[in-house]
Amino acid sequence: MKGGDADLHLHTTASDGTQRIAELAGRAVLFGLSTIAITDHDTISPELTERVEEIQGVEVITGVEIKVDFDGVRGELLGYFTDPRAPLLQELFSFMQRARRERMAEMVERCRDRAGLDITAEEVGALAAGSVGRPHLAQLLVERGVVGSMREAFDRLLAKGRPCYVALDKPGFRQGAAAVHAAGGVTSIAHPCLMEVGDWEGFFARVHPEGVDGVEAFYPYELARSRLHVLPAELTRLAREEGLLLTGGSDDHGPGSVKEAFGAMRVPLQYVDALKRACGLIP
Repeated sequence: MKGGDADLHLHTTASDGTQRIAELAGRAVLFGLSTIAITDHDTISPELTERVEEIQGVEVITGVEIKVDFDGVRGELLGYFTDPRAPLLQELFSFMQRARRERMAEMVERCRDRAGLDITAEEVGALAAGSVGRPHLAQLLVERGVVGSMREAFDRLLAKGRPCYVALDKPGFRQGAAAVHAAGGVTSIAHPCLMEVGDWEGFFARVHPEGVDGVEAFYPYELARSRLHVLPAELTRLAREEGLLLTGGSDDHGPGSVKEAFGAMRVPLQYVDALKRACGLIP
């Protein structure tokens, strides 16, 4: 096992991040990270062609973050070491791209009707190099001078419960997990302490046999604006008792985004090796 640490939760311009993969690899070198995972929302950057590759001396894992429904609980499922060409994964991405476009059209309509803003869905889409999301709408609102920052855009208009928010149509977690597994990957629940789950022990016992391989135990929860529904130490204990893998990452979206946290999380490579064993990349 080589030296260094990992960050297994990073976003690029392929979804709602502000940096390209090469820029993230360069930052990883500066921060002394040897491994990173690119986990864009509901898509995989066309720059990634293998399940794992080396860029600027950094091991870059092809991953994804899929918005899913855990039987009534909103959440996201991370996939690691996925083949970007896998048919089932591509079918899921096509579904999510349509859902994201339809959601954005409705959010823009609400911005026009409820907030009197003269914007179009085409203008928002022009800001997205790949998967379109709320940060692109927030960026447009900043550029138009409607709000002073992307955070203000979410707080006033785009967050859940705000005037322009629209829920995203999403697949069930079983469908998301099946797509990741068919692509040769392994799954982990993203930032679980932010999820509204009452009985984590029962939750893990239910989702583990149905496709969830791990949980994101290591995450900069101290930077989260949302209330934690379980303490990280307690969640980690329950996950280990259930036999789940542990993952972690900063969830960095890059400079100028609503989530700039690169370097906030360093995950020992023993956890990366456990993921590789789970998907057969090392014995």
